[in-house]
Amino acid sequence: MDQQPAEPGLRHLIERGMALVAVGVVLLGILATLQPFATAIMFGAILAIALWPVRDWMVGKGIRPALAATLLSILVVAAIVLPTIAVAPGLIEAINAGTARAQQAIASAPATAPDWIATLPLVGEPAAAAWTHVANARGNLASLATPYLARFQTILLNVASGLADSLLQMLLALVVAAMFWTTGEEIADSLRDAAARLGGPTGVESLETAGGAVRSVAYGVVGTSIWQGVMAAIGYAIAGIPAAPLLGFLTFVFSISQVLSPLIVVLWGGAAWWLYDQGSLGWAIFMGLWGVGAISSSDNLLRPLLIRRGVDMPLSIVIIGVFGGFVAFGFLGLFIGPVLLAVGLVMLRAWRKPERMD
Repeated sequence: MDQQPAEPGLRHLIERGMALVAVGVVLLGILATLQPFATAIMFGAILAIALWPVRDWMVGKGIRPALAATLLSILVVAAIVLPTIAVAPGLIEAINAGTARAQQAIASAPATAPDWIATLPLVGEPAAAAWTHVANARGNLASLATPYLARFQTILLNVASGLADSLLQMLLALVVAAMFWTTGEEIADSLRDAAARLGGPTGVESLETAGGAVRSVAYGVVGTSIWQGVMAAIGYAIAGIPAAPLLGFLTFVFSISQVLSPLIVVLWGGAAWWLYDQGSLGWAIFMGLWGVGAISSSDNLLRPLLIRRGVDMPLSIVIIGVFGGFVAFGFLGLFIGPVLLAVGLVMLRAWRKPERMD
Protein backbone atom coordinates (compact mmCIF):
# COMPACT_ATOMS: atom_id res chain seq x y z
CA MET A 1 0.00 0.00 0.00
CA ASP A 2 2.92 2.37 0.69
CA GLN A 3 4.18 2.01 -2.90
CA GLN A 4 0.89 2.98 -4.58
CA PRO A 5 1.37 6.80 -4.35
CA ALA A 6 4.71 6.40 -6.16
CA GLU A 7 3.15 4.64 -9.14
CA PRO A 8 1.74 7.79 -10.87
CA GLY A 9 5.14 9.50 -10.48
CA LEU A 10 6.94 6.49 -11.90
CA ARG A 11 4.45 6.24 -14.75
CA HIS A 12 4.95 9.94 -15.47
CA LEU A 13 8.72 9.51 -15.46
CA ILE A 14 8.50 6.57 -17.87
CA GLU A 15 6.18 8.51 -20.18
CA ARG A 16 8.52 11.51 -20.22
CA GLY A 17 11.46 9.24 -20.89
CA MET A 18 9.68 7.61 -23.81
CA ALA A 19 8.75 11.03 -25.16
CA LEU A 20 12.38 12.15 -24.95
CA VAL A 21 13.53 8.98 -26.73
CA ALA A 22 10.93 9.57 -29.46
CA VAL A 23 12.07 13.18 -29.88
CA GLY A 24 15.69 12.02 -30.00
CA VAL A 25 14.90 9.44 -32.68
CA VAL A 26 13.07 12.07 -34.75
CA LEU A 27 16.00 14.51 -34.40
CA LEU A 28 18.48 11.83 -35.39
CA GLY A 29 16.34 11.02 -38.42
CA ILE A 30 16.21 14.70 -39.39
CA LEU A 31 19.99 15.04 -39.04
CA ALA A 32 20.56 11.88 -41.09
CA THR A 33 18.23 13.22 -43.80
CA LEU A 34 19.87 16.64 -43.93
CA GLN A 35 23.47 15.42 -43.55
CA PRO A 36 24.11 15.01 -47.32
CA PHE A 37 22.92 18.58 -47.80
CA ALA A 38 24.65 20.11 -44.76
CA THR A 39 27.30 21.89 -46.84
CA ALA A 40 24.71 23.30 -49.24
CA ILE A 41 22.46 24.43 -46.38
CA MET A 42 25.30 26.22 -44.57
CA PHE A 43 26.60 27.85 -47.76
CA GLY A 44 23.07 28.86 -48.72
CA ALA A 45 22.52 30.43 -45.30
CA ILE A 46 25.80 32.35 -45.65
CA LEU A 47 24.74 33.60 -49.08
CA ALA A 48 21.35 34.65 -47.77
CA ILE A 49 22.77 36.54 -44.78
CA ALA A 50 25.57 38.16 -46.80
CA LEU A 51 23.16 39.50 -49.44
CA TRP A 52 20.33 40.25 -47.02
CA PRO A 53 20.96 44.04 -47.10
CA VAL A 54 20.54 43.95 -50.89
CA ARG A 55 17.34 41.94 -50.50
CA ASP A 56 16.04 44.44 -47.92
CA TRP A 57 16.84 47.31 -50.27
CA MET A 58 14.90 45.63 -53.09
CA VAL A 59 11.89 44.96 -50.87
CA GLY A 60 12.04 48.56 -49.66
CA LYS A 61 11.78 49.70 -53.27
CA GLY A 62 8.50 47.81 -53.64
CA ILE A 63 9.84 44.58 -55.16
CA ARG A 64 8.03 41.49 -53.90
CA PRO A 65 10.20 39.09 -51.85
CA ALA A 66 9.74 36.28 -54.39
CA LEU A 67 10.89 38.52 -57.25
CA ALA A 68 13.79 39.83 -55.14
CA ALA A 69 14.85 36.24 -54.46
CA THR A 70 14.71 35.49 -58.19
CA LEU A 71 16.82 38.54 -59.07
CA LEU A 72 19.39 37.72 -56.40
CA SER A 73 19.55 34.12 -57.62
CA ILE A 74 20.26 35.34 -61.15
CA LEU A 75 22.97 37.62 -59.74
CA VAL A 76 24.63 34.75 -57.88
CA VAL A 77 24.46 32.50 -60.94
CA ALA A 78 26.07 35.19 -63.10
CA ALA A 79 28.74 36.12 -60.54
CA ILE A 80 29.65 32.71 -59.07
CA VAL A 81 28.11 29.68 -60.77
CA LEU A 82 28.75 30.53 -64.44
CA PRO A 83 32.40 31.61 -63.89
CA THR A 84 32.95 28.40 -61.91
CA ILE A 85 31.51 26.32 -64.75
CA ALA A 86 33.71 28.19 -67.23
CA VAL A 87 36.95 27.94 -65.24
CA ALA A 88 36.72 24.54 -63.50
CA PRO A 89 37.18 22.19 -66.51
CA GLY A 90 40.53 23.67 -67.57
CA LEU A 91 42.03 24.19 -64.13
CA ILE A 92 43.58 20.75 -63.73
CA GLU A 93 45.32 20.92 -67.10
CA ALA A 94 46.46 24.48 -66.41
CA ILE A 95 47.87 23.50 -62.99
CA ASN A 96 49.87 20.68 -64.53
CA ALA A 97 51.17 22.98 -67.26
CA GLY A 98 52.02 25.71 -64.73
CA THR A 99 53.98 23.29 -62.56
CA ALA A 100 55.96 22.14 -65.59
CA ARG A 101 56.76 25.77 -66.47
CA ALA A 102 57.90 26.43 -62.89
CA GLN A 103 60.27 23.46 -63.03
CA GLN A 104 61.69 24.69 -66.36
CA ALA A 105 62.13 28.20 -64.96
CA ILE A 106 64.08 26.91 -61.96
CA ALA A 107 66.31 24.77 -64.17
CA SER A 108 67.01 27.57 -66.67
CA ALA A 109 67.47 30.51 -64.28
CA PRO A 110 70.36 32.81 -65.43
CA ALA A 111 73.53 32.68 -63.35
CA THR A 112 73.53 36.45 -62.72
CA ALA A 113 70.72 38.88 -62.04
CA PRO A 114 69.72 41.36 -64.78
CA ASP A 115 71.51 44.70 -64.50
CA TRP A 116 68.35 46.63 -63.70
CA ILE A 117 67.76 44.68 -60.49
CA ALA A 118 71.01 45.92 -58.97
CA THR A 119 69.98 49.52 -59.70
CA LEU A 120 66.81 49.28 -57.59
CA PRO A 121 66.97 51.52 -54.50
CA LEU A 122 67.62 49.88 -51.10
CA VAL A 123 66.87 46.31 -52.17
CA GLY A 124 68.75 46.18 -55.48
CA GLU A 125 72.19 44.96 -54.39
CA PRO A 126 70.93 42.39 -51.82
CA ALA A 127 68.42 41.09 -54.38
CA ALA A 128 71.12 40.74 -57.06
CA ALA A 129 73.45 38.97 -54.61
CA ALA A 130 70.68 36.61 -53.52
CA TRP A 131 69.81 35.91 -57.17
CA THR A 132 73.43 35.01 -57.94
CA HIS A 133 73.74 32.80 -54.87
CA VAL A 134 70.54 30.89 -55.68
CA ALA A 135 71.29 30.63 -59.39
CA ASN A 136 74.78 29.23 -58.76
CA ALA A 137 73.15 26.47 -56.73
CA ARG A 138 70.28 25.91 -59.15
CA GLY A 139 71.28 22.31 -59.72
CA ASN A 140 70.75 21.59 -56.05
CA LEU A 141 67.82 24.00 -55.99
CA ALA A 142 66.02 22.11 -58.74
CA SER A 143 66.40 18.78 -56.98
CA LEU A 144 65.39 20.39 -53.68
CA ALA A 145 62.36 22.21 -55.10
CA THR A 146 60.93 19.29 -57.12
CA PRO A 147 59.30 17.46 -54.17
CA TYR A 148 57.80 20.71 -52.88
CA LEU A 149 56.48 21.60 -56.32
CA ALA A 150 54.91 18.14 -56.57
CA ARG A 151 53.28 18.55 -53.15
CA PHE A 152 52.09 22.03 -54.05
CA GLN A 153 50.72 20.69 -57.33
CA THR A 154 48.80 17.98 -55.44
CA ILE A 155 47.24 20.55 -53.11
CA LEU A 156 46.16 22.74 -56.01
CA LEU A 157 44.75 19.75 -57.88
CA ASN A 158 42.71 18.81 -54.81
CA VAL A 159 41.33 22.34 -54.58
CA ALA A 160 40.54 22.40 -58.30
CA SER A 161 38.81 19.02 -58.09
CA GLY A 162 36.84 20.26 -55.10
CA LEU A 163 35.77 23.29 -57.10
CA ALA A 164 34.41 21.08 -59.88
CA ASP A 165 32.70 18.75 -57.40
CA SER A 166 31.07 21.68 -55.58
CA LEU A 167 28.94 22.80 -58.54
CA LEU A 168 25.96 20.69 -57.46
CA GLN A 169 26.33 21.92 -53.89
CA MET A 170 26.38 25.50 -55.19
CA LEU A 171 23.10 24.97 -57.03
CA LEU A 172 21.51 23.38 -53.94
CA ALA A 173 22.83 26.24 -51.83
CA LEU A 174 21.23 28.71 -54.22
CA VAL A 175 17.86 26.98 -53.70
CA VAL A 176 18.32 27.27 -49.92
CA ALA A 177 19.32 30.91 -50.18
CA ALA A 178 16.29 31.67 -52.38
CA MET A 179 14.05 30.10 -49.74
CA PHE A 180 15.60 32.34 -47.08
CA TRP A 181 15.23 35.43 -49.25
CA THR A 182 11.57 34.62 -49.91
CA THR A 183 10.48 33.79 -46.34
CA GLY A 184 13.28 35.47 -44.45
CA GLU A 185 11.18 37.48 -42.03
CA GLU A 186 9.34 34.40 -40.75
CA ILE A 187 12.59 32.47 -40.34
CA ALA A 188 14.25 35.41 -38.57
CA ASP A 189 11.31 35.79 -36.17
CA SER A 190 11.44 32.08 -35.36
CA LEU A 191 15.18 32.25 -34.68
CA ARG A 192 14.76 35.33 -32.45
CA ASP A 193 11.99 33.60 -30.50
CA ALA A 194 14.14 30.50 -30.01
CA ALA A 195 17.14 32.63 -28.97
CA ALA A 196 14.97 34.57 -26.50
CA ARG A 197 13.65 31.36 -24.97
CA LEU A 198 17.13 29.87 -24.63
CA GLY A 199 19.18 32.92 -23.66
CA GLY A 200 16.87 35.84 -23.03
CA PRO A 201 18.03 39.28 -24.22
CA THR A 202 21.62 38.05 -24.39
CA GLY A 203 20.54 35.26 -26.75
CA VAL A 204 18.80 37.70 -29.07
CA GLU A 205 21.81 40.03 -29.02
CA SER A 206 24.11 37.10 -29.78
CA LEU A 207 21.94 36.12 -32.73
CA GLU A 208 22.07 39.63 -34.19
CA THR A 209 25.82 39.86 -33.63
CA ALA A 210 26.30 36.45 -35.25
CA GLY A 211 24.54 37.75 -38.37
CA GLY A 212 26.94 40.69 -38.43
CA ALA A 213 29.85 38.28 -38.04
CA VAL A 214 28.66 36.25 -41.04
CA ARG A 215 28.50 39.39 -43.17
CA SER A 216 31.84 40.76 -42.00
CA VAL A 217 33.67 37.49 -42.76
CA ALA A 218 31.77 37.03 -46.03
CA TYR A 219 32.76 40.52 -47.16
CA GLY A 220 36.16 40.85 -45.50
CA VAL A 221 37.66 37.39 -46.01
CA VAL A 222 35.74 35.77 -48.83
CA GLY A 223 34.69 38.90 -50.72
CA THR A 224 38.17 40.41 -50.70
CA SER A 225 39.68 37.12 -51.87
CA ILE A 226 37.20 36.87 -54.74
CA TRP A 227 37.90 40.51 -55.63
CA GLN A 228 41.65 39.90 -55.69
CA GLY A 229 41.24 36.78 -57.83
CA VAL A 230 39.01 38.55 -60.34
CA MET A 231 41.20 41.65 -60.54
CA ALA A 232 44.31 39.49 -60.94
CA ALA A 233 42.73 37.47 -63.77
CA ILE A 234 41.64 40.69 -65.51
CA GLY A 235 45.12 42.21 -65.20
CA TYR A 236 46.84 39.07 -66.48
CA ALA A 237 44.42 38.83 -69.41
CA ILE A 238 44.92 42.49 -70.36
CA ALA A 239 48.70 42.11 -70.25
CA GLY A 240 48.58 38.90 -72.32
CA ILE A 241 49.88 36.57 -69.59
CA PRO A 242 49.23 32.89 -70.41
CA ALA A 243 46.77 30.99 -68.19
CA ALA A 244 45.20 34.15 -66.76
CA PRO A 245 42.21 32.25 -65.24
CA LEU A 246 44.58 29.86 -63.46
CA LEU A 247 46.64 32.71 -62.03
CA GLY A 248 43.44 34.43 -60.91
CA PHE A 249 42.31 31.21 -59.22
CA LEU A 250 45.69 30.86 -57.49
CA THR A 251 45.40 34.46 -56.31
CA PHE A 252 42.01 33.64 -54.78
CA VAL A 253 43.34 30.50 -53.06
CA PHE A 254 46.42 32.30 -51.71
CA SER A 255 44.32 35.23 -50.52
CA ILE A 256 41.66 33.24 -48.69
CA SER A 257 44.27 30.99 -47.06
CA GLN A 258 45.85 34.08 -45.40
CA VAL A 259 49.10 32.26 -44.68
CA LEU A 260 49.93 32.00 -48.41
CA SER A 261 48.91 35.57 -49.26
CA PRO A 262 52.56 36.78 -49.68
CA LEU A 263 52.72 34.51 -52.74
CA ILE A 264 50.27 36.86 -54.49
CA VAL A 265 53.14 39.33 -54.89
CA VAL A 266 55.27 36.50 -56.29
CA LEU A 267 52.56 35.80 -58.89
CA TRP A 268 52.14 39.30 -60.27
CA GLY A 269 55.83 40.12 -59.74
CA GLY A 270 56.76 37.00 -61.72
CA ALA A 271 54.28 37.98 -64.42
CA ALA A 272 55.88 41.43 -64.64
CA TRP A 273 59.32 39.87 -64.90
CA TRP A 274 58.14 37.48 -67.62
CA LEU A 275 56.79 40.41 -69.62
CA TYR A 276 60.09 42.28 -69.20
CA ASP A 277 62.02 39.21 -70.27
CA GLN A 278 59.83 39.03 -73.38
CA GLY A 279 60.80 42.61 -74.26
CA SER A 280 57.47 44.18 -73.21
CA LEU A 281 58.74 46.83 -70.80
CA GLY A 282 55.50 48.84 -70.97
CA TRP A 283 53.33 45.85 -70.12
CA ALA A 284 55.76 44.87 -67.35
CA ILE A 285 55.33 48.31 -65.79
CA PHE A 286 51.55 48.00 -66.20
CA MET A 287 51.58 44.62 -64.49
CA GLY A 288 53.61 45.97 -61.58
CA LEU A 289 51.30 48.95 -61.12
CA TRP A 290 48.20 46.75 -61.47
CA GLY A 291 49.60 44.32 -58.92
CA VAL A 292 50.26 47.04 -56.37
CA GLY A 293 47.13 49.12 -56.99
CA ALA A 294 44.39 46.66 -57.92
CA ILE A 295 45.48 43.36 -56.33
CA SER A 296 47.63 43.74 -53.23
CA SER A 297 46.20 47.04 -51.99
CA SER A 298 42.74 45.49 -51.51
CA ASP A 299 44.25 42.92 -49.15
CA ASN A 300 45.90 45.61 -47.05
CA LEU A 301 43.07 48.16 -47.07
CA LEU A 302 39.74 46.59 -47.96
CA ARG A 303 39.92 43.35 -45.95
CA PRO A 304 40.66 44.88 -42.49
CA LEU A 305 38.07 47.60 -43.03
CA LEU A 306 35.28 45.17 -43.93
CA ILE A 307 36.00 42.37 -41.49
CA ARG A 308 36.31 44.63 -38.44
CA ARG A 309 32.96 46.24 -39.11
CA GLY A 310 31.21 43.12 -37.80
CA VAL A 311 33.64 41.18 -35.61
CA ASP A 312 37.24 41.62 -34.50
CA MET A 313 38.43 38.18 -35.58
CA PRO A 314 42.03 37.04 -34.94
CA LEU A 315 44.00 36.02 -38.01
CA SER A 316 44.72 32.61 -36.50
CA ILE A 317 40.97 31.87 -36.32
CA VAL A 318 40.60 32.78 -40.00
CA ILE A 319 43.48 30.49 -41.00
CA ILE A 320 42.13 27.57 -38.95
CA GLY A 321 38.66 28.15 -40.40
CA VAL A 322 39.91 28.14 -43.99
CA PHE A 323 41.98 24.97 -43.79
CA GLY A 324 39.67 23.14 -41.40
CA GLY A 325 36.66 24.09 -43.47
CA PHE A 326 38.29 22.76 -46.63
CA VAL A 327 39.10 19.44 -44.96
CA ALA A 328 35.60 19.11 -43.48
CA PHE A 329 33.40 20.44 -46.32
CA GLY A 330 35.53 20.50 -49.47
CA PHE A 331 35.95 23.59 -51.62
CA LEU A 332 32.93 25.38 -50.15
CA GLY A 333 34.51 24.88 -46.74
CA LEU A 334 36.93 27.67 -47.67
CA PHE A 335 33.90 29.94 -47.22
CA ILE A 336 32.03 28.05 -44.51
CA GLY A 337 34.90 27.40 -42.08
CA PRO A 338 35.83 31.01 -41.19
CA VAL A 339 32.15 31.97 -40.94
CA LEU A 340 31.35 29.15 -38.50
CA LEU A 341 34.33 30.01 -36.31
CA ALA A 342 33.38 33.70 -36.38
CA VAL A 343 29.86 32.87 -35.21
CA GLY A 344 31.27 30.61 -32.49
CA LEU A 345 33.64 33.37 -31.38
CA VAL A 346 30.77 35.85 -31.16
CA MET A 347 28.69 33.42 -29.10
CA LEU A 348 31.62 32.76 -26.76
CA ARG A 349 32.11 36.49 -26.21
CA ALA A 350 28.39 36.98 -25.59
CA TRP A 351 28.40 34.12 -23.06
CA ARG A 352 31.36 35.64 -21.20
CA LYS A 353 30.00 39.19 -21.27
CA PRO A 354 27.77 38.96 -18.15
CA GLU A 355 30.72 37.46 -16.20
CA ARG A 356 32.92 40.44 -17.01
CA MET A 357 30.18 42.88 -16.01
CA ASP A 358 29.72 41.40 -12.51
